[in-house]
Amino acid sequence: MSPAGPASPPPPPSAAARVADRARTRMAEWRSDVHDAGPLVRLLASTQFAFNIGFFAVVPYLAVHLGQTLGLAGWLVGLVLGLRTFSQQGLFAVGGALTDRFGVRPVVLTGCVLRAAGFAWLAVAQATAGVIASVLLIGFAAALFSPAVETEAARQAVGYERRTGRPRTRVLGLFSAAGQAGTLIGPVLGSLLLLGGFRTACLAGAALFMLVWFGHLRLLPEEPPRPDGPAPGPQRPQGRPSGLLDRRFLGLCAAYSSYLVAYNQLYLALPQEVERATGSQAALGWLLALASAFYLIVQMPLLNWASRRLTRRGAVRAGLLLIAVGFVGAAVLLPVEAAGGLLPSVAFVLLLTAGQALVVPTARAWLPDLVADRRLGLANGTMSSVAGLAVLACGAPAGALLSAPGAVPWLVLAVLPLLGCLAAPGRPEVRRGGS
Repeated sequence: MSPAGPASPPPPPSAAARVADRARTRMAEWRSDVHDAGPLVRLLASTQFAFNIGFFAVVPYLAVHLGQTLGLAGWLVGLVLGLRTFSQQGLFAVGGALTDRFGVRPVVLTGCVLRAAGFAWLAVAQATAGVIASVLLIGFAAALFSPAVETEAARQAVGYERRTGRPRTRVLGLFSAAGQAGTLIGPVLGSLLLLGGFRTACLAGAALFMLVWFGHLRLLPEEPPRPDGPAPGPQRPQGRPSGLLDRRFLGLCAAYSSYLVAYNQLYLALPQEVERATGSQAALGWLLALASAFYLIVQMPLLNWASRRLTRRGAVRAGLLLIAVGFVGAAVLLPVEAAGGLLPSVAFVLLLTAGQALVVPTARAWLPDLVADRRLGLANGTMSSVAGLAVLACGAPAGALLSAPGAVPWLVLAVLPLLGCLAAPGRPEVRRGGS
């Protein structure tokens, strides 16, 4: 009998098997991050999830309610939406300063109560003054809740980085992903609640915010733990943290502002484009759900790639560039009738979402290196406040611009994130693990 020949090598795994292996690896990494982040981060992430469900069940449909149900002019709709964003983002500095002064718990609890009251008021408001007042209350409530939660999440992310040596963006990515999961469910829930009318959606949102209040009342500690110990070598801060007038901090504020103005077009430009393409708003909720689902899919791979390949400045600029390409892509695809005329909207949503997945966690991760910990709440709030002012300033002009036919509005809007790329602060300190 002749000796057996050498054993043949095993066949290479199929493409499906490789995808399944990568999915299992990412799921294991995700479980590890969730466990190592600690119970407080899990609480903050879960309440961000619930908060976004209530918010996005109502706000994406606000423009249509104002324009069609209440009959407001296009410029006034744009102004009201800008006021909502300003009263939220623009007053984040107030919420951040109150968080530094009084701590997370009282600010979060107050914000939840005010948000519930604002949505209940919006449910019954008919006059323009009442609508504006209720929208301002809704925004101010978030100006209390969100900076408190985001500041504490950033603080805990620094502690995670010091304990594990992994980039802090992994924790902030989990926090953002929880919010996006709420954003995924909220618009779909809102489209169902709207079968009972806009008032039903508002009252359901108010009820959910009271549930969030009760959860924080029971579970949020009076004094959350603070990170201690030195940061690992690759994530050393950029020298001594500076004040709020430091040019790097101001540059980050400018870059983040350009992102937020672009993101606000999900509630101004996108609804109008969907109406133009399909004659109704039926697809809007599904497009926003697509944005959230896509965010959940791409965020951690994008952040992991950025942490290995890019500085923080590079990650922010890459995200803003993707957003600019989204506006240009929508302009180019306007004549295309495929996908029921929704192809421009889909391209815009996907590219905007990919850019958001890079910009938001990276900007939040950068802040603790630019300011002292005792001023982190104020810095976090100030960055959002500056961005809210930008949205307010651009709200009415953008609303008027969108009345122009064709691709011109989308091309003009593409300039904003490109300006943000130029504003992103230079001399970043990290090229590995620091995005």
